[in-house]
Amino acid sequence: MKRYYFVFCKDDIMLEKKADGTYTIPFLEEPPIALKPWTTMLNVGTINDAEVKAYTIETPVTDNDKYEMCPLRQSYYKLTEELYLRAGKCAELIYWDQNTKFCGVCGGHMHFHTDISKRCEMCGKEIWPQLAPAVIVLIHRDADTVLLARGRSFKRDFYGLVAGFVETGETLEEAVKREVMEETGLSIKNLRYFGSQPWPYPCGIMVGFQADYAGGELHLQREELSNAAWFHRDNLPNLPEKLSIARRMIDNWLNTPADS
Repeated sequence: MKRYYFVFCKDDIMLEKKADGTYTIPFLEEPPIALKPWTTMLNVGTINDAEVKAYTIETPVTDNDKYEMCPLRQSYYKLTEELYLRAGKCAELIYWDQNTKFCGVCGGHMHFHTDISKRCEMCGKEIWPQLAPAVIVLIHRDADTVLLARGRSFKRDFYGLVAGFVETGETLEEAVKREVMEETGLSIKNLRYFGSQPWPYPCGIMVGFQADYAGGELHLQREELSNAAWFHRDNLPNLPEKLSIARRMIDNWLNTPADS
C-alpha cells in the first residue's frame, strides 16, 4: 500500500522532484529514507484515502537526483496547498513529540496513546498538542491608507501588520486592542474578523482582523517594532510573503475598490 511520507531534517522538508520540474511529497510503499531503530513514525491522517506518515532524519539528503531538501516556508511555493498544509501539520506534531518526552507532573515517560495524544506511563496524565493563538490586524485610517509595521524579528526588509499572542483570560478582540495599544499607542474601533491560518513555526494559529483607526499618535514599542507608519495604497513598502495571512489581508484591501 502506498503512503505519503513527509520527511524532515530540522527545519527542512524533503521534496520529490518530478520529471516536469514540479515537486511533490514521496508517495511510496516503503519509507524513502531508511528508518533508524529509534525513529518515531507519526500517523497524520489521510490524503485521498492514502495514509500520511511523518518522521525525521538526522542528515539532510544531498546529491540526489530524485529528492531535495527545502525549508518548510519555501515549500509553500513548490507544493500544492493541500500538501503544504499537511506538511505544516506534520511539522507541528513532530515538534510536539520532540518536546513532550517526559510528564510535566511526575517526570515519567510519555507514550503515544492515540495519533494526537500521549499518556504518562507513571501517573496516567494525558496531553494533546497545544496551539499558540495569535492575533494580527490590518488597521485602516481611511479607504486608501493603512498602518504597516516592521518587526524587530523580521529577517527580510518588509513591512507587515501588528500582531501578538493572546494572553490567558482575554478574548481575541481584547488581545487585538491590547497589542495595538502596547506596540503603537493607537486606539482602534470597528473590529471585523477576516480569517485564520495555521502557522506551523512552530505551532501557532493566526487569527486575522481588520479595524479602523480611532485615535492617538504613533509611539512604538521599540522592543517589538523597529518602525511603523501610515502607507497609501499607491506608495507601499516591501510586503510580506504570499504564504502569510498578513499578505492575504493586504492584498484583499488592495483589491477592494476605495469607494466600496
